[in-house]
Amino acid sequence: MKRTLRSSLWQAAIFISLALLVSSCRAVVGSLAMPFLYEEVTLPNGQIVRDLPYHKGDSSHSDKHRLDLFLPAARGAGRESDAWPVVIFVHGGGWTSGDRGLRFGGEDVYGNVGRYLASHGIGAAIISYRLQFEVEWRDQVEDVARAAAWVRTHIGERGGDPNAIFLMGHSAGAQLASYVALDGETAARFGVGTLCGLIPVSGAGFDLADDETYALGATVAYYERRFRIDDEDWMREASVVDRIGRDAPPTLILYAEDDWDSLQRQAVVLEEALRAAGGPARRVEIPDEDHYTVILALSRTEGVAGPSVVEFVSDTRCDAEKRG
Repeated sequence: MKRTLRSSLWQAAIFISLALLVSSCRAVVGSLAMPFLYEEVTLPNGQIVRDLPYHKGDSSHSDKHRLDLFLPAARGAGRESDAWPVVIFVHGGGWTSGDRGLRFGGEDVYGNVGRYLASHGIGAAIISYRLQFEVEWRDQVEDVARAAAWVRTHIGERGGDPNAIFLMGHSAGAQLASYVALDGETAARFGVGTLCGLIPVSGAGFDLADDETYALGATVAYYERRFRIDDEDWMREASVVDRIGRDAPPTLILYAEDDWDSLQRQAVVLEEALRAAGGPARRVEIPDEDHYTVILALSRTEGVAGPSVVEFVSDTRCDAEKRG
């Protein structure tokens, strides 16, 4: 695959930063790369509400059961109602790392996604969730479901439309968001309701039993460590494609041009499974980006990633009768 200058700079920063993980030089490396990759979006402080608890469970995990809200100043773009749509964003990190407050090169990368969406008339909830291996993957799914249910219950108090909620996630977060959006049992158990739309970005683990994905470089051991607990059929149990029903929400599948081949394959598998079930799905390649830079592309006004998300959310009409 081709590598652009921007992509190469970002990957160089990643590799060097990892090598200097325990060194103060890490921040310097990130700062050198960020000007080529990052477009900061500003939003008035009055439109940002941080550190809201979405679940009062085990106090030892209280810092992970929280979210940040980014609120538009006006109604959702292109909508008749004054209430605006809401995107719930789930971060990645291989199911074992990450947080909504992640900073790289001194910048608030996930918060910037929230500010970008809010500046385009779309509310955003950037969430944290518990990490493996302190908890299991099913616990992580529950966290995302609880956050979605909280947003559905409370977003109307701040001007959002509880019937226009979208789930979005990157990498491992894409798998968790997709599982919650497509598994009717989980949605019903936690009061999520039927979602308006789904936006997985460079997702992994949509179909853990897909042989071609492993032939393209994914390793069974990596996923087995994360998903095999007490079920011999763990591949099917944790696979998103086995959760798809006839009521699957409209889905915008994004993946990076320079993503790993195995993840590009997973994007194709998810699209095919959704279409086979009769669900509206569209797959879009983000040019000149890789698995890491695509996160920053989600909050840039130029290019494909950010504008595609805004267009999808603004144009998708939600059937309120199905969302009780």
